[in-house]
Amino acid sequence: MSEPTGAPAPGAENPAGSPVTTAPAGPADNPMAAQHAPAQLSDVDVAAIEEALRDVIDPELGINVVDLGLLYGIAIEPDGTVVLDMTLTTAACPLTDVIEEQASQALAYIVDKVRIQWVWLPPWGPDKITPEGREQLRALGFNV
Repeated sequence: MSEPTGAPAPGAENPAGSPVTTAPAGPADNPMAAQHAPAQLSDVDVAAIEEALRDVIDPELGINVVDLGLLYGIAIEPDGTVVLDMTLTTAACPLTDVIEEQASQALAYIVDKVRIQWVWLPPWGPDKITPEGREQLRALGFNV
């Protein structure tokens, strides 16, 4: 894997043997992909990737994965594959497929291939939530 191009959380290295799941991105099921051709590798902007991932909503909490602090890092491999180091609020979350599909669709107009590496260290905690995420959770009645 290439060096992360985003700012991963301290200690967010992928522990040996952690599961790696591939979520193919593409226009097949995404109407937005027909309107935007995937960018060339030289045009890929990590900030644009992060912004697009704000459209990926955690199905249980209804807040985007970036503001929940579930995105630990973004890397771009030599072949152009975007590798996302992500975690979940709990390792037992049954909705990883939903998040993978949303991420693929959100990034389909930016890149051709996306792979999510689910990482568990450091463990997710409320301290990872951004101020915007806290505001959204408070609006939903959570005390954070």
